[in-house]
Amino acid sequence: MASNSADNTTSAGRDRLTTSEGRVASVLAEAIEIALSEPQGPVHLDLPEDVAFAAATEKVPEPRAGRRLPAASEAALGRAAEMLRAARRPVAVIGSSAMRLRDPALLQAVVERHRLPFATTTMAKGLIPETHPLSLGCIERARRQVQRELLRSADLIVGLGYDVVEVEYEAWIGKVPLLALDVDAVDADASVTIAHEVVGDLDATLGWLARQAPAQPEWPTDIPARHREHFQRALRPAVAGFTPHHAIDAVREALPRDGILAFDVGAHTHQIASQWTAHAPRTFLITNGWSSMGFGLPAAIAAKLACPERAVVALIGDGCFQMTVGEVAVARRLGLALPIVVLDDGWLSLIQVKQVRRSFGLYGTDLGEHAHVEPPAHYFGVPAVGVRSPAELARALKDALAAEHPTVIEAMVDPSHYLQTVYD
Repeated sequence: MASNSADNTTSAGRDRLTTSEGRVASVLAEAIEIALSEPQGPVHLDLPEDVAFAAATEKVPEPRAGRRLPAASEAALGRAAEMLRAARRPVAVIGSSAMRLRDPALLQAVVERHRLPFATTTMAKGLIPETHPLSLGCIERARRQVQRELLRSADLIVGLGYDVVEVEYEAWIGKVPLLALDVDAVDADASVTIAHEVVGDLDATLGWLARQAPAQPEWPTDIPARHREHFQRALRPAVAGFTPHHAIDAVREALPRDGILAFDVGAHTHQIASQWTAHAPRTFLITNGWSSMGFGLPAAIAAKLACPERAVVALIGDGCFQMTVGEVAVARRLGLALPIVVLDDGWLSLIQVKQVRRSFGLYGTDLGEHAHVEPPAHYFGVPAVGVRSPAELARALKDALAAEHPTVIEAMVDPSHYLQTVYD
C-alpha cells in the first residue's frame, strides 16, 4: 500500500495502492509519481513480509514525473488581478511551496511587474535575491516585531506559495486581508481575513499574473530600503566582545555569493534567518518549520556531495554540535573541504531565553565546565581551531575553504544579545 500524507483523500487511485510480488516495481513507480505530485509529500509503502523478501521479477518501469495541478480558473485569476489593482499598500510574502516552482524566475517577474515589496519565510530566502530593491527580509525570526509592524501597515498581503507548515498566518498577519496564491487552500482559523484564494498550478498562476497590467501601489519608493536598513541595524545591537551577529557576518563575507550555508535549530536559527543575505535559491538550508536539532552538519555534508564545486559551510550551535559531532568523521572519510563553524556560547541559548523571559530558574541549559575552553587539537582526525574575534574567524574560514579536508572552527561568542533579538 502507498499513501501520500499530504493528501487526506481516500480514493483508491491515490491513497491506497495494493501490491503483490509481481507489482512491486510498478507500485514503487506510482509511489514516486504520487510523491512528486502537488501537493508534494511523503508516500508510505506497506509490503507483506513475503513480498518484501521476494526476488524482484518485474521489469522496473521508467519513473514518471509528478502530475501537475490544473491551472486556476479564469474567474479566480481575474479577481486576484482586481484586488491587486485596488490595493494601495500591498506586500507579497513568499513561502516554501514556491521553492518547487518549475520556473522560480516568475516570482521576480511578478513582484517587479506590480512593484510589490516582498518578504520571505526562512526556507524561501534567496528565491529572489535579498539584495533586490523591493526586498524586506525574512519574517518571524529575530526582531520579528519590526517585520510585523510593516506587514500590518499593508492593506493587502499577497501570499505567494505560502505554506503554513513554517509559520501560521495567525502569528503575524493581524487584520490585513489575505490574497493567497498557492497549490493548496489556506489552512487558517477565523481570525485570518482570507479575502480571496487562487488554488492551482503555481507556475501557471504566476505566469498569468506577470502578464497583467501593472498594479499601482502607493508605497514610497524608498520604503523597502529604509526598512531593510532599520531591520538589519536592529539585529546588531551594540554589545562588547565577540557576538553571534559578528560571527554570522564573518561567515557571510567569507562564503561566495553562490556558496551554500547549512545551519541548525536554536537561538542562532533566529539570528541567521533574519541577518543572513541569501543571493540565490537553495543556498540556505534549514529544516521545515521548527524541526529537530541536528540538521545542520548532515545537511552540509549532503550539500557538498551534491555540489562539490561550490563552497559549503555548516554553521551550528554548540548543543547541536554535541548531538552530531560524530558526523565529522563521515566528512573526513569523504575528504570534504567543509568548514564546520560552531557558535560556542556555553548555553542551550534558545531554551535559556525562554526560561529568562518567563521568569523561570535556569535549569539544564548551562553547558558547564566545557564551555568556552579551547577545543581539542582534533575531532576524530578532523583539525579543530578556536577563534575569539571576527578577524580570527575570517582567517580560519579562508584556510578551511582552501583545505582538502573538513575543519572544525569553534567561535567563542557572547550570547547576551539573543535576549534582545530573539522573539522581539
